[in-house]
Amino acid sequence: MVQLTNSTTELKLNTGASIPQLGLGTWRSTEEEAYNAVISALKDGYRHIDSAAIYENEIPVGKAIRDSGVPREEIFVTTKLWSTQQRDPAAALDASLKRLGLEYVDLYLMHWPVAFVAKVTDGDYPGMTVPRDDEGKVLMDEDWHFTKTWEKLQELPSTGKTKAVGVCNFSVKNLKELLAAKTTKLVPAVNQVESHPLLPQDELLEFGKEHGILIEAYSPLGSLGSPLLKDEELQAIADKYEVSIAQLLINWGLKRNTVVLPKSVHKERVESNLKVFELKQQDFDQVTNLIKTHGEQRFVAPDWKTHDVTLFE
Repeated sequence: MVQLTNSTTELKLNTGASIPQLGLGTWRSTEEEAYNAVISALKDGYRHIDSAAIYENEIPVGKAIRDSGVPREEIFVTTKLWSTQQRDPAAALDASLKRLGLEYVDLYLMHWPVAFVAKVTDGDYPGMTVPRDDEGKVLMDEDWHFTKTWEKLQELPSTGKTKAVGVCNFSVKNLKELLAAKTTKLVPAVNQVESHPLLPQDELLEFGKEHGILIEAYSPLGSLGSPLLKDEELQAIADKYEVSIAQLLINWGLKRNTVVLPKSVHKERVESNLKVFELKQQDFDQVTNLIKTHGEQRFVAPDWKTHDVTLFE
């Protein structure tokens, strides 16, 4: 049986700070699920927790961090700016910190390169919605552009309320436009995107290496509806190591030098997802080549378009 150990590897951000390479994702976790998963994760040895305002679970995530007994300075915490709040990221960050019950986060990300019309809703997470008109069309903030959001976002590290800033779901085209903007002073620390063997994001990886932007992989198992966890070829490789397909996919992502953010609300899977092993090059290559038979598949692809921004180009 292959030797399994908890992941302790850290990667460097362009700020000089270190980020644990393996973290716990909390997307689609209910409040109770998020609290229990984060508590379990921190007790198992995770030191990287990824959240977002739109997940509507920052309150239990923050409570779990405080209840865990792990010193705050040992935990890398990420949250994200939602698209209805792009005109005022400073206020949005303050609201997230209040919900989390934390003085700062380690990383604050622009969740999407599109802005929605601001909409105030009731509850603990006001504005956390995708506003639509009567015909179901998303109400885009057509007079706003993500370069304006970045102009404001890049000032936040100087406040001490976040140690770094970055983006999510940016294509190479989006990143080039952001970096070329006259108002851009800061290169994003990370670009968090969907990534797995059927969506390897090779071009983004190469662009990130060239510009010091670390790639973070969400949905590394393929998200809901993914065929990966039932794939016979992957199962055969996993069986060689006596690990699960999920563990194989996570270790494939780690070997590519990306940050990997698997999500689970099951205690035993949270624990097993943290385990790393030495994936032989021939098996790594076989996983990489899966796309040649299955084709590229994206599982998170909302149809949010504006007059000058198209996603995933």
